[in-house]
Amino acid sequence: MLLPLLALSLMMMDRESKFPAAGSIERIDPALDAIVPADAKIEKLADGCRWTEGPVWIHAGYLLFADIPNNRVMKWTPPGALTVFMQPSGYTGTFKGIEPGSNGMTLDPHGRLTVAGHAARNVWRLESLAPGGHKTILADRFEDKRLNSPNDLVYKSDGSLYFTDPPYGLETQADNDPKKELPFNGVFRIRNAVAHRPGVPPDPEDLQLLIKDLTRPNGIAFSPDEKYLYVAVSDPNHKVWMRYEVQTDGTLANGKVFYDATSSQEEGLPDGMKLDQEGNIYSAGPGGVWIISPEGKHLGTLKPGEKVANCAWGDDGRTLYITASTSLYRVRLKIPGVRP
Repeated sequence: MLLPLLALSLMMMDRESKFPAAGSIERIDPALDAIVPADAKIEKLADGCRWTEGPVWIHAGYLLFADIPNNRVMKWTPPGALTVFMQPSGYTGTFKGIEPGSNGMTLDPHGRLTVAGHAARNVWRLESLAPGGHKTILADRFEDKRLNSPNDLVYKSDGSLYFTDPPYGLETQADNDPKKELPFNGVFRIRNAVAHRPGVPPDPEDLQLLIKDLTRPNGIAFSPDEKYLYVAVSDPNHKVWMRYEVQTDGTLANGKVFYDATSSQEEGLPDGMKLDQEGNIYSAGPGGVWIISPEGKHLGTLKPGEKVANCAWGDDGRTLYITASTSLYRVRLKIPGVRP
């Protein structure tokens, strides 16, 4: 009876939602109708943050997301309670920049929260979601140089973890920041990350550099069949999503521009992204969440009315949560998403 009860509960929430509608939905291609219901609305769930990022749905029934400038991870629980889950979440000590907190988050196959440490300049895993859960650092250095500021991350089914490493968590956010040790902004892979033992320090031999020629690698996600890896590039002069072929050994090849949004003048850049089970991409971009088909066609944009950073699937898998500037939003869609 659990599934019917869940479906009934969601139907009742659709009819009786107490959350206000926000923004708009831009329909560019008729194919969007198979994804976004005709009566779909964007709901504003919470506000009061400074820059929301890294949402992840916890299967116990709540959402976690980062509030980076306030150096905390927030917990949103239906029917609308917002509390602090962790603070500080990133840098400890005095930070002179604007983004001291953690960034992207995901779950490993065991349900352990895995976090892009951002200003902490590492990738870490929380061994338990209970208060006082122990942190295990999975990566913090490459070839004895500190990482820039891990931004977003995704697990592959073989247990390896892929993450992006731009400089946004450094105090100046610039490539010439005096504390930046790597001469590039990379995309990395941690081999056997799931099997990394709790409390054991990072193994430098497990960290592999995959890409080093992107100016601002940011959001990252696999296609449902894991044949492709998508990387968003948040460069104001080159607003693109890249697509790479995933090789049998986990490395990447034949990187190509999947979609170029450089001409768009709306506020926002390619950023965090997720995919649905049919391979459609949902990514923060200029003006909102861009929905792009597997063939590289822009179908439409979810526009909550604030600059968007990231998104994540939750509830029954058809609800997309959106982190945008000061607030958290959601919209119910037709196709289930790929989620950890």
